[in-house]
Amino acid sequence: MSIIEKMRLNGKKIFVTGGARGIGKSVATAFAEAGADLAIVDLDIDEAKKTAAELEANNGIKAIAIKADVTKPEDVDAMIDEILNVFGRLDVAFCNAGICMNIPAEEMTYDQWRKVIDINLTGVFLTAQAAGKVMLQQGGGSIINTASMSGHIVNVPQPQCSYNASKAGVIQLTKSLAVEWAKRNVRVNSISPGYMGTELTLNSPSLQPLIEQWNSAAPLGRMGKPEELQSICVYLAGDTSSFTTGADFVIDGAFTCI
Repeated sequence: MSIIEKMRLNGKKIFVTGGARGIGKSVATAFAEAGADLAIVDLDIDEAKKTAAELEANNGIKAIAIKADVTKPEDVDAMIDEILNVFGRLDVAFCNAGICMNIPAEEMTYDQWRKVIDINLTGVFLTAQAAGKVMLQQGGGSIINTASMSGHIVNVPQPQCSYNASKAGVIQLTKSLAVEWAKRNVRVNSISPGYMGTELTLNSPSLQPLIEQWNSAAPLGRMGKPEELQSICVYLAGDTSSFTTGADFVIDGAFTCI
């Protein structure tokens, strides 16, 4: 069997949080193209249904849409129950849902701080924990968490201390879970994207001055594309990455090198 054939995800059952659009949709598309069945999890259930239908029609796989708030344990539990009812098992979890608020630290309210931490860090913990429980019973699985280069550097000029702190937490959470579950065949890794040119980012007038500054500082002179995250996620989801756990993959066009 060739390495390309070995990297196929045929028959694997995967959920993607924040999967309706952006990075989540792009990676879900790659999973579907590689042969996996998918649960697209998002608060925007209408958009999630559109994405699921599109992936199913284009790739001949099964895709379902689930509405869930990743900060609520009861929603996460219901999400897992629905996935198991439909698919019977869970092989891969892409814990990707997240938000960012650019607010000076001295002006940030407690509620604003909590919202970012709850979604970006607690949400990753709850979904990874729920997935891990299933995978430990099954005898294995792969969890991929979305961190950020912001877990390694302090972004400028935008003030985003809550985002930076949350993503640094995701990286350390990933390492901790990987060590706890390594001998039970549940692998946990994270990706740390740099600035990504998603449709939402590129079409935001308020971000245009920042994008110009980011690009002028970037070694490659541009933002990344969501599809440039696809191959690393397919690798981490598949069996060829069986010796890869506890790793954080920085995909930032060398931005953190400067």
